[in-house]
Amino acid sequence: MNAEHYVSPDTSAKRLRLLGLIRKEFLQIRRDLSSIAIAFLLPIVLLIIFGYGVSLDAKHVHVGLVAENPGPETADFFSGLQRSEYFQPVYFSGQRAAQKALDQRRISAIVRLRSDFSRQLLNGHSAPIDVIVDGVDANTARLVSGYLQGVWAGWLQRRLDERAGGSAQAVLMQQRIWFNPAVRSRDYLVPGLIAVIMTLTGALLTAMVVAREWDRGTLEALLATPVSVGEVLTGKLVPYYLLGMGGMALAIGMAIFLFEVPLRGSLWVLFVTGSLFLLAALGMGLLISIIAQNQFVAGQMAIITTYLPAFILSGFIFDIDSMPVAVQTFTYLIAARYFVAILQTVFLAGDVWEVIVPNALALALMALVFLALAARRMPRRLG
Repeated sequence: MNAEHYVSPDTSAKRLRLLGLIRKEFLQIRRDLSSIAIAFLLPIVLLIIFGYGVSLDAKHVHVGLVAENPGPETADFFSGLQRSEYFQPVYFSGQRAAQKALDQRRISAIVRLRSDFSRQLLNGHSAPIDVIVDGVDANTARLVSGYLQGVWAGWLQRRLDERAGGSAQAVLMQQRIWFNPAVRSRDYLVPGLIAVIMTLTGALLTAMVVAREWDRGTLEALLATPVSVGEVLTGKLVPYYLLGMGGMALAIGMAIFLFEVPLRGSLWVLFVTGSLFLLAALGMGLLISIIAQNQFVAGQMAIITTYLPAFILSGFIFDIDSMPVAVQTFTYLIAARYFVAILQTVFLAGDVWEVIVPNALALALMALVFLALAARRMPRRLG
């Protein structure tokens, strides 16, 4: 017999055992469609909810406009607010009526032009504008204030150009925004949302598998067979890895074709780094499943220990640099932090290896740690 084609009986037996375990998990998935729902239905629902529902943009903001002495100058300034996509002007006859509307949350800001606005402007004096912004939502208040300042600055520049007869200015500022020129928060949020969804789906897919064996009493029969811990973990990881990657492909497709997020990097980079992240998420789920020994408890632990930290501490919505130092340090333990950075970079900037490589190495390390812990905690015998 040719030695190159010889396969030892032990290797052949291991291969058959592993294929049997993988087939067993696929049969379980076919009988219990909840895993398919988690892998494919859950990403669709969450992407639609968060993709359309979560936005850091402030558009069509209702702004109350009050002109105590209407004239051509006040109408010219208000026209700039009317042309802006960020504002939906509401005219009031007086300040008292506008303040009442602000108290009732019918408008978010008041722009008041005093009675001497036109006279001061024509005389070349300062003509201040009174702006009152509802500060209950601090983020929206900052955005509205910035938008109003932009409209004011644009109006002043236009008047200067008209006075100069269209002559060139001595200093001309040209503003360019890189990576997200449309300044759409959706382009920034949807890639990060993919990481949050994969954290939840990956952890939930495997959080039940060992706990299910404990609940049904089938772990005893499994431990009575000659399978090794590595074969058991591999047999349980492979089917759910394939499901998870299918869910990731679906989420990326929705991001590109439904939400029209530009993809400036490579798909193969997303595949490799997504595989590393999914292995880390599946490892976390397996470890939770082994520790919990109960399906309900395992599901609750997966949500609390993986989804919530990924949602809050990954940089998906909240800027990590703005967090306290102690919290920033803790975020290094969150796998989603590294994958969010990769996704946002690959989608919006391209294959920036100075960002991709260190974050990918961190994901590989976390995957090894979680899988090693799961192998260590996996029971080897009854009792």
